[in-house]
Amino acid sequence: MNYPSGIKKINRSTIPITTDTYKNRGMNLEDELNQSNKFYRDIDKAFIYKKPTPIKITKVDYPSRDRAVIKEAFFTIPSTTDYNGIYKGYYIDFEAKESKSTTSFALSNIHPHQIKHLENIEKHKGISFLIIRFTSLNETYLLPTKNFLVFLKESERKSIPLDFIKKNAYLIKDGYNPRIDYLKIVDKLIEDFGGTR
Repeated sequence: MNYPSGIKKINRSTIPITTDTYKNRGMNLEDELNQSNKFYRDIDKAFIYKKPTPIKITKVDYPSRDRAVIKEAFFTIPSTTDYNGIYKGYYIDFEAKESKSTTSFALSNIHPHQIKHLENIEKHKGISFLIIRFTSLNETYLLPTKNFLVFLKESERKSIPLDFIKKNAYLIKDGYNPRIDYLKIVDKLIEDFGGTR
């Protein structure tokens, strides 16, 4: 309905309703990891960054000198994993994924070249893992690559059951700053190797 002053009546039935908790409103896993990594850098604890996606730009419009707009681009090579960097002298490399499922994590979310990359990092004494968030449960886990590879070797399933993750991964507790303090768990992984890899 249009009122004489030109103000339109708001149709409240079209306003989306969200069930997100207040703490996580507007934040997804990538946002929270980026914020956590910035915090780690700010306090000089670790230097871990999101890897840029390799793209080749093929068409750009220049409406003015300072307002170039990319109109066409494509991925040049498959990307490996989301994040890498250094912590306590150790090379860190990991992939971060979100799942809406409440029972399992679909393996279709991880590409074969990413699995091979994580395996290579592990083989060369780096620290690699998956960070998996079950958004419906509001639970985030760190699954070490070695445990992930055991699952792939011993199972023909197309998804990792939540039970396996609960037994073979580490639950990352929610925090304020950093939001996702995954380095506490990386410290445990380092300890498990007696401080050496």
